[in-house]
Amino acid sequence: MPPSALPDPKPATPGAKLRLAVLLSGSGTSLENLFEHIDAGLPAEVVCVLASKKNAYGLERAERRGVPALAVPRRDFPDVARFNDALHEVLDRFAPDLVCLLGFLSPFELRGRYAGRALNVHPALIPAFSGKGFYGHHVHEAVLAAGVKLTGATVHFVSEGYDEGPILLQGAVPVEDDDTPETLAARVQALERELVPRAIRLIAEGRVVSEDGRTRLRPEATARSA
Repeated sequence: MPPSALPDPKPATPGAKLRLAVLLSGSGTSLENLFEHIDAGLPAEVVCVLASKKNAYGLERAERRGVPALAVPRRDFPDVARFNDALHEVLDRFAPDLVCLLGFLSPFELRGRYAGRALNVHPALIPAFSGKGFYGHHVHEAVLAAGVKLTGATVHFVSEGYDEGPILLQGAVPVEDDDTPETLAARVQALERELVPRAIRLIAEGRVVSEDGRTRLRPEATARSA
């Protein structure tokens, strides 16, 4: 399979911005962090925010920024397929370049134009502590129970399997002897706030190349001339 930039197309002019849709389920702290990086010059814009819970505070964060925000409660649908029908109906109206799953706790099905255009952040170093059932505090509890000395966060492209898509960025943090799930989560979340904007910038600059289920980065000068 020939290598290809992800997603395609990338911003074509210096003023172009990567159009982002954000999917979340909770407070939206990662969304707020993303807004702050956009304010600081990240070449992206959030065009819509969707939440799988009607009371997700992330919706209010989006509304304060003037970003269209909509609850698509998972519990309102009899199965995952119909839930995703509703998600994709809204996404297609906004036509984002990239879908960002930031604390989204419901299954997202890749369909049509979104194959290779959806990012997820996982609070561990995939393939460790990943897969079905490993989310939120469950991950950090498992890390502490295993006694590992390092954990971290992974930004990866979404695939059909849980936490199985091509890895884009990873970072590590130490696991301290006196850590609790809460203290460890705080350390990992701080790392996530660094990795997600960095990943989006790499995509916006056209530096991400996918080949045989893996990603690599073009040198910056090469990406600019592509």
